[in-house]
Amino acid sequence: MAAVRDLSITVGLLVALAGAPALAQEREPAAPLPLNELRTFTEVLERIRTSYVEEVDDATLLENAIRGMLEGLDPHSAYLEPEAFQGLQDTTTGQFGGLGLEVGQEDGFIKVISPIDDTPASRAGIEPGDLIVKIDDHPVKGMSLMDAVDRMRGPAGSKITLTLVRGAGRPFDVELERAVIRVRSVRTDTLEPGYAYLRITQFQNNTGDEVRRSLATLKEQGELKGLIMDLRNNPGGVLQSAVEVADAFLSDGLIVYTKGRLPNSELRFNATAANPGGDLPLVVLINGGSASASEIVAGALQDRGRAVIMGTDSFGKGSVQTVLPLNNDRALKLTTALYYTPNGRSIQAQGIEPDIVVQRAQLTRDADEVSYREADLLGHLNNGNGDGQERPTVRTPATGANAERDADYQLNQALNLLKGLNITRRQ
Repeated sequence: MAAVRDLSITVGLLVALAGAPALAQEREPAAPLPLNELRTFTEVLERIRTSYVEEVDDATLLENAIRGMLEGLDPHSAYLEPEAFQGLQDTTTGQFGGLGLEVGQEDGFIKVISPIDDTPASRAGIEPGDLIVKIDDHPVKGMSLMDAVDRMRGPAGSKITLTLVRGAGRPFDVELERAVIRVRSVRTDTLEPGYAYLRITQFQNNTGDEVRRSLATLKEQGELKGLIMDLRNNPGGVLQSAVEVADAFLSDGLIVYTKGRLPNSELRFNATAANPGGDLPLVVLINGGSASASEIVAGALQDRGRAVIMGTDSFGKGSVQTVLPLNNDRALKLTTALYYTPNGRSIQAQGIEPDIVVQRAQLTRDADEVSYREADLLGHLNNGNGDGQERPTVRTPATGANAERDADYQLNQALNLLKGLNITRRQ
């Protein structure tokens, strides 16, 4: 993913800067260069230099050729110019400019992978899977991903209009105001006494440490009976941070491994004995916006039987990108390996299938519902337990945090499952 300072979006998915294999010193024997294709290349270059309607300098033509080489490989490989290279580093530290979108390219359009929490994009209601078909009335069909990014750049406070298509619906416009995006990687909440919620927005350099600190804080607040880890709409991030998060709930064994063409691209990441999560009952929520590092965590915890995975199929981005610095503050973002779950499953274009499929939905309560019980009947017998408390006849709707939780059907179902897991553990 190429992110840029004051960038409208970050491109693709957050790249695995840490833990990704570097270029090996020992390379496969180079095949002979295809002379016919090289002759064609130089002929095309010369024709453009002499015949194109406007004069184009050689440096621009060569940079365009390099960019085309990378963009023709896969959606996640790219040639990063200085601004894009700097912006990419900004995203892994949690602060960058833009709208707060993670995007890729599909059928010539820009596809939203995930909006980032608490950003202009998420507040505007942009959803995973939305297609961006116009940027300020400029059609994106035929644009490269980086060209689209350039059009969406702009200073914080400036406005931009995106034309989106959702599903089979008609195009609609969304006006957004660019902002400096400060991403909070981890946040926690108490759903009910003993049951906690841990949301990971994206995997930054310090996410593993934040998760461990959050677990320690939750335990200090009282008995912890179960935890929901929410990875929905988490587009990924730093590979090493994903390993550290999974390690917080595993005491040993394999977490993830990578395989590529280079000898040192075959890496294995194992859990350590320091797991603050212990054997705490754990439910992990995923959806189509969960990608890359999110899928590593979900896949590891699923294969190791450490958590119940709930929600819908994840995105399926199972490749590792290595950032290779070049001269003049430029870099290559190159796909160098695929990663696999402990059981040998490749996530690439497959994703993680949840153990329990729960589609997105919303619960509504009937405010006029009246519930009667035996204790409400006039002259009912007492139970002999000394419980003389009167019970309310009308059950009032939930408010505040409980109402917000109940409105999130997947989260509500995860909490119910977590309670069930805790009950069976006590038996």
